[in-house]
Amino acid sequence: MQQSAFSRVLHFPEGILSRSVFWDGNHAASQPGCYEGSADLSTRALLISTLGPWRAMEVAANCSLRVKRPLLDPRFEGYKLSLEPLPCYQLELDAAVAEVKLRDDQYTLEHMHAFGMYNYLHCDSWFQDSVYYIDNLGRIMNLKVMLDTALGKPREVFRLPTDLTAYDNRLCASVHFTSSSWVALSDGTGRLYLIATGERGNSDSEKWEIMFNEELGNPFIIIHSISLLKAEEHSVATLLLRIEKEELDMKGSGFYVSLEWVTISKKNKENKYEIIKRDILRGKSVPHYAAIESDGNGLMVVSYKSFTFVKGDQDLEENKDEVMSEKIKEPLYYWQQTEDDLTVIIRLPEDSNKEDIKVQFLPDRINIVVKDQRFLEGNLYSSIDHESSTWIIKNNNSLEISLIKKNEGLTWPELVVGDKQGELIRDSAQCAAIAERLMHLTSEELNPNPDKEKPPCNAQELEECDIFFEESSSLCRFDGITSKTTHVVNLGSNQYLFSVIVDPKEMPCFCLRHDVDALLWQPHSSKQDDMWEHIATFNALGYVQASKRDKKFFACAPNHSYAALCECLRRVFIYRQPTPMSTVLYNRKEGRQIGQVAKQQVASIETNDPILGFQATNERLFVLTTKNLFLIKVNTEN
Repeated sequence: MQQSAFSRVLHFPEGILSRSVFWDGNHAASQPGCYEGSADLSTRALLISTLGPWRAMEVAANCSLRVKRPLLDPRFEGYKLSLEPLPCYQLELDAAVAEVKLRDDQYTLEHMHAFGMYNYLHCDSWFQDSVYYIDNLGRIMNLKVMLDTALGKPREVFRLPTDLTAYDNRLCASVHFTSSSWVALSDGTGRLYLIATGERGNSDSEKWEIMFNEELGNPFIIIHSISLLKAEEHSVATLLLRIEKEELDMKGSGFYVSLEWVTISKKNKENKYEIIKRDILRGKSVPHYAAIESDGNGLMVVSYKSFTFVKGDQDLEENKDEVMSEKIKEPLYYWQQTEDDLTVIIRLPEDSNKEDIKVQFLPDRINIVVKDQRFLEGNLYSSIDHESSTWIIKNNNSLEISLIKKNEGLTWPELVVGDKQGELIRDSAQCAAIAERLMHLTSEELNPNPDKEKPPCNAQELEECDIFFEESSSLCRFDGITSKTTHVVNLGSNQYLFSVIVDPKEMPCFCLRHDVDALLWQPHSSKQDDMWEHIATFNALGYVQASKRDKKFFACAPNHSYAALCECLRRVFIYRQPTPMSTVLYNRKEGRQIGQVAKQQVASIETNDPILGFQATNERLFVLTTKNLFLIKVNTEN
């Protein structure tokens, strides 16, 4: 298997500083940053600071995803376009789908990911070919398909008690099928419902009844839920997503993403459900994937930026105080440097005088004591002329220290080794000098000389769909009891594609791009040593989907027989797994017989309305627009 690598390599006349993450088909491995050669220290310091986040991820990445080589096909030749027609059926809706468009104050990319690209069509994974949507009358509508040629209209199974049109700041209503007889429902206003439905596969016993109904604060959407039965005590765990504004956060837009893990249990014989636990995780990006483990003991999240637990309102207030204190806190000292010396400025406590200050200069060390308290001490980055170094108290109650460099011309990246309490101040002349020294390492062109004897990277060999604009995502497992991260996998350039429920009793699977393929992973919370199982491969689909610029939804059949994606308007693309050929077919270049072929099919639905929902089952594809529901018969053999 050829290695797939995402690398950041910087080239110098004197040497190379590199940092790479490799996936060799069995595990992810990170190659530590290494330095070879003798590039100048200022350049080295600049690069080390740039690569800091990579080093932090290297420490945290303690797990890997193990690819099953028998599920990979290195000889896959591609998809053959099939012109076989796909039966398509159209149902007109009695009322339009309850679409909620983004408001003016929901302008970030995270709002778009969470709410602008929301899938308004919900598939009941406990009963095949049963889909639901919510219309603008507050009705939950269901369509069960038994026979394509005898389609009935969607039927109402439940009506929301609240009038959604009365709320200006609401989100889209969301529903999740917790078990074969329980449903979690949000009306988009901040209210959570738990509904006992009876056996939904049997219309005679199906009756939707509210068992829990409570306001939980700001509006949210439901992204996952599970039903638990322990010691004859029934409980439901739900995962809610919000995007909220942090007034104290002055960086970026100020929005953050909140995942609230709410557990609701029946604690008494009165058949009354109450909240027994509420945990909150916070992060800066909408998770690609988030699901509660089937035993309720943990949570798995795939996200671009990490999440951390924050428990209770008190901790939230403490966290705000910490953020404010960090903003108010000033550096302990400021320092500047020239080629010959360094100047350090320290703000002294009030009423300090000369007798309160003791400064000791050593060839490689400095010790500063103010009012019998150690103020600053440690090993200097390089040697100084300690006999020529001086200090003086300024009129503004500050201490000014002058250090004479032993090695003239050497640029110090830090004053005291390992000390982070100071701040380096560069003047404009120093910045201009550093920029000029680094000018020969950069270019306005992506690759100005691709015909060079040994080019560092020929980007012209890459196609546009091979370039990832996001940094590396990570897969994290959080423990529900300790609220700590127990497992972390750095996904590198293995782009997240979609999730699907293969077995409703297990966690949802997630699909990642692996080189050109798309690999489906099934989480197993009970297997600590092998927590993620590679269960299926969609050959070359990772490469193919990257070329679809207008794609909106991505899905696959629970039995892995095909994958499908739809664009924002009209077109649906279907990619089938390779199947044996009924006729003899030869490869023209190699002259060998081809035993099986993978088909690509394209379906175009007859509407100009945008696609709002998309679901795949083993037999059919369901496509929802504002006023219509389309059924595409994928499995035409039955």
